[in-house]
Amino acid sequence: MPMHAEEIERLIRAGIPDAEVTITDLAGDGDHYAARVVAESFRSLSRIARQRAVYAALGGRMGGELHALQLTTAVPD
Repeated sequence: MPMHAEEIERLIRAGIPDAEVTITDLAGDGDHYAARVVAESFRSLSRIARQRAVYAALGGRMGGELHALQLTTAVPD
């Protein structure tokens, strides 16, 4: 069963409390999303470490409930 955008956002915010999260359904099918995650806590992390933090917040749902996630991470301006 596909995940809803609200659930993805909730999981990311729970794992990264200072995150601003924007979720976009890319295909309209509830299986292919884009996420933009902006957090001050990312400032000292590499791009790969930021992505790992987001995937960790999703708790292993990638590849199962969540089929595809195009991920962009950033620090606030």
